[in-house]
Amino acid sequence: MNIFQTKRYWLWAVVCGLQVCGAWGAERPNVLIAISDDQSYPHCSAYGDPVVKTPAFDRVAKNGVLFRQAFVTSPGCSPSRASMLTGRYPWQIEHAGTHASEFPSKYGVFPDWLEQAGYAVGYTGKGWGPGNWKISGRTRNPAGPDFSKHNAQPPYKGISNKDYTANFAEFLKTRKPDQPFCFWYGAQEPHRGYEQGSGLKSGKSLDKVQVPSFLPDSPEVRGDMLDYFVEIEWFDKHLGQMLDMLQAAGELENTIVIVTADNGMSFPRAKANCYEAGIHVPLAISWGKHAPAGRTVDDLTSMVDIAPTLLEACEVKHTAEHPLSGRSLVNVLKSEKQGQVDPARQAIYAGRERHSSSRDDNLAYPQRCIRTNQYLYIRNFRPDRWPAGAPQKFNDNNQLGPVHGGYHDIDACPTLMFLIQHRADPAVSRFFHWSVDKRPEEELFDLTQDPSNLSNLATDPNMKATLAGLRTQLEGQLRQTADPRILDGGDIIETYKRYSPVRKFPPNDPQVRTAPE
Repeated sequence: MNIFQTKRYWLWAVVCGLQVCGAWGAERPNVLIAISDDQSYPHCSAYGDPVVKTPAFDRVAKNGVLFRQAFVTSPGCSPSRASMLTGRYPWQIEHAGTHASEFPSKYGVFPDWLEQAGYAVGYTGKGWGPGNWKISGRTRNPAGPDFSKHNAQPPYKGISNKDYTANFAEFLKTRKPDQPFCFWYGAQEPHRGYEQGSGLKSGKSLDKVQVPSFLPDSPEVRGDMLDYFVEIEWFDKHLGQMLDMLQAAGELENTIVIVTADNGMSFPRAKANCYEAGIHVPLAISWGKHAPAGRTVDDLTSMVDIAPTLLEACEVKHTAEHPLSGRSLVNVLKSEKQGQVDPARQAIYAGRERHSSSRDDNLAYPQRCIRTNQYLYIRNFRPDRWPAGAPQKFNDNNQLGPVHGGYHDIDACPTLMFLIQHRADPAVSRFFHWSVDKRPEEELFDLTQDPSNLSNLATDPNMKATLAGLRTQLEGQLRQTADPRILDGGDIIETYKRYSPVRKFPPNDPQVRTAPE
């Protein structure tokens, strides 16, 4: 049975449960966090995208606040989710700040804090991961108890068979009377792989796709983006059903609904990069009468702010050993202002370490960045390394594989294959090299003139003062938050174990800066 055919049954089950148990969480707000997997701003219809349709996201934005400048703390899922859960930057949480490692139990997470305060907690789909949370002594995923027993037939290959809606309903049935809840809906969409051609099969047209400036405008890329949009819409449909459940149960007005993504789209020069398409994500938050509806906010907002926001909104005091680095958004949510609400929000910070296994000796590509209203400044701590992965790798039989077969910090996809296959084409070559070539130690972009981050101004004499100011501001923040990369080089980060497979690559040649043609 298709998931959407079960909607009435599950609504009936939840409403009946409420009739028996009474009104839950009348005093303290419930929390529903919906996180898509690999979705960039502005790919929601509320932001004006002409192709993707996200009525549930739009509904949350209409009933609350639409954020136009929201950013993750890392352009990769595992560190980004860990940062959101802890309220601390990736470089502050050791192994949890890199990909596919572990999550030290000494770092507390907001689901545990809310549970200790009496909340029912749980998640479905993707919680924290990928990584090994058991190795640190945790007894469950940091996102909470797993609700995943219900499955359904997905419409296309690549879409998870998890019945997110049914699993949310199952969770709601486990609550005690008058118990508020915190539920983490972590869709596995639109993470790759996609069923190629699913966008066209769904009735979408190539003509209306707005191809980002860092990608070539070709039918192959347009089709790949349509397939990506299909999976965003699947995530959104389940969110819509969850909202319907809560509304039917009389719980929606007393629920903080947060809808966002863990990092940017899985396309070249997006995910796993500190460029806009890697760290700039959708965000909409509603909270009944507490968040005046229909507002659009331009405050620079970070996902490190989620944990302190929930603690303040749910009136839970944070007493953990490690202080939070984010700032609560409650003042922004409760304001009636549009545009810029909190003048203190002048910058956000993000960074990355190891993403996939993409270099010799499993080395990282460490980046840190500061993003203001006008500028994006990126510090590449090891510019001698390949940002997308070394061009070649060894196969399982220890034979050197083909050139351009090692870019594993870019998810395998039709767009990457198009770039590789057409790299000699003058119309495509620059896009290929933008994605895979080595980069300088410093990058600076004026977002008002260059929103796609293609013109590096770091060597422009006219930008010397701006560059120095942003460099100082970033370094100050990293020192204040004790980032090993700025304190002592950060070699300790390279020692954090990876629990996913590790590939073999030839030794890096720092003299080679450009991928072979």
